[in-house]
Amino acid sequence: MPVSLSTPLSESSVRALSLNEQVLLSGQIFTARDMVHKYLAGDCDLEALQYLHGGIFYHCGPVIIKAEDGSWRVTAAGPTTSSREEPYMATLIEKFSLRAIIGKGGMGARTLDACRRCGCVYLHAVGGAAQVLAAAVQDIPAVEFLSEFGQPEALWTFTVKNFPAVVSMDAQGNSLHQQVQSESQQRLLQLLDESDK
Repeated sequence: MPVSLSTPLSESSVRALSLNEQVLLSGQIFTARDMVHKYLAGDCDLEALQYLHGGIFYHCGPVIIKAEDGSWRVTAAGPTTSSREEPYMATLIEKFSLRAIIGKGGMGARTLDACRRCGCVYLHAVGGAAQVLAAAVQDIPAVEFLSEFGQPEALWTFTVKNFPAVVSMDAQGNSLHQQVQSESQQRLLQLLDESDK
């Protein structure tokens, strides 16, 4: 059974999550890609960005249309590859006390260590399901940096309901991505050894 979580997430609820645990997120999450990560890791206006503290970053470049009444509607919201944000992610976890990151493909050792120290998890979202994930977005109450960075790179605020994801890096320092890589390397060595016989 998936664990239902509502934002804002507490550190204790995040630290209670385990690898491979399915979650359904409800509440606010923030899309963030390369340009937002670079900007936030620099000398940004922290006071104006207080709303990000304790938040959830979603590595996503959504496809969004503007309705005649001026409201926004997301039509596709699939995850992008998270490893691109590895140079910035540990800094942002610490700077904004992030409680979760959503993306695909996992992240590296620095991010994993920051998750362990600060109480944050990495949630793997299913790639190739952009329209299904978009259906979980109930509202888009705000957007920042739209004129500066453009639509895919802007910082969108999504209100989601039952957004599905899987814990693949927990707050205890465990990484499913590292485990799979290690097991794959061991299996490869076994196969190479067997082929030499």
